[in-house]
Amino acid sequence: MSVIDKIQRVKLRDVWHPEPKFSEWLEQNIDVLGECIGIKLSNVRREKDAGDFSVDLVAEDDNENQVVIENQLEKSNHDHLGKLITYLTMLEAKVAIWIVSEPRPEHVRAIARLNESRTAAFYLLKVEAIRIGNSNPAALLTLITGPSEETRIIGDQKAELAERHIERKKFWTALLALAKTKSRLHSDISPKIYNWVGTTAGVQGLGFNYVVRQHDAQVELYIDQDKETGDGNQKILEKLETSKESIEKGFGGPLLWETLEDSRACRIRYIVDLGGWQDEEKWPQVHAALVDAMIRLEKALRPHLENL
Repeated sequence: MSVIDKIQRVKLRDVWHPEPKFSEWLEQNIDVLGECIGIKLSNVRREKDAGDFSVDLVAEDDNENQVVIENQLEKSNHDHLGKLITYLTMLEAKVAIWIVSEPRPEHVRAIARLNESRTAAFYLLKVEAIRIGNSNPAALLTLITGPSEETRIIGDQKAELAERHIERKKFWTALLALAKTKSRLHSDISPKIYNWVGTTAGVQGLGFNYVVRQHDAQVELYIDQDKETGDGNQKILEKLETSKESIEKGFGGPLLWETLEDSRACRIRYIVDLGGWQDEEKWPQVHAALVDAMIRLEKALRPHLENL
């Protein structure tokens, strides 16, 4: 039977001391790094200037894009992460590689977050020195985290969500400014990033809300007084519905009376289908219609809410 030796860890400083010796070794063995991350690297240079700083290594990938490499034979820290991002920016690189002896969980998450952007690819690797039996020491590189299609998809989704939040807040800012000139109902409300803004209807658990979607919007009385079973919410809706004819006459048209599926809440609503938060050119008409509908909805419901 063949003899199988155990792998022994060797202190990095016993193999590469001082630290620039590791950069020197990596320059001569750049294929080892390339195989680890799946990128062919070439044209390696040491101590490349980046403004007032000096990059450990700079290389090129198959597309002749700049690749910056920062080596740290110790536990990862903020200082080296900052350097890596600075070098990437100064040299307009497309790939950044950070090699450390012990990656902190916080920095693993930070690199994963950076990879959500499509501006550059970030790799975090762990380096160890090993030997088998009495062999010479060898470098063992392990990829901890790098770019992937999944992280890019997540990044795209977050960017889309951020854009949606910005547009919705602009929508509410303009709507609430108009509403305050017509009614005091939402005069104390500030614009938010969510798809609704609202205020109390004067009865616990009931609110007058504006709601906006991509291409339509609505006003509603939202009923969520019973936080446990929801039965109490249904009873409130049913009690108001006994005066449906009077309420809809006071409103000036039919309303939607709804028990919400997969929710304990109920609502009475009116949809404005002139446009939503994506239809900025239509916002003036949408806002005017929403404010008018809210004033009519409150006026129609107020006497009946006082009798609950």
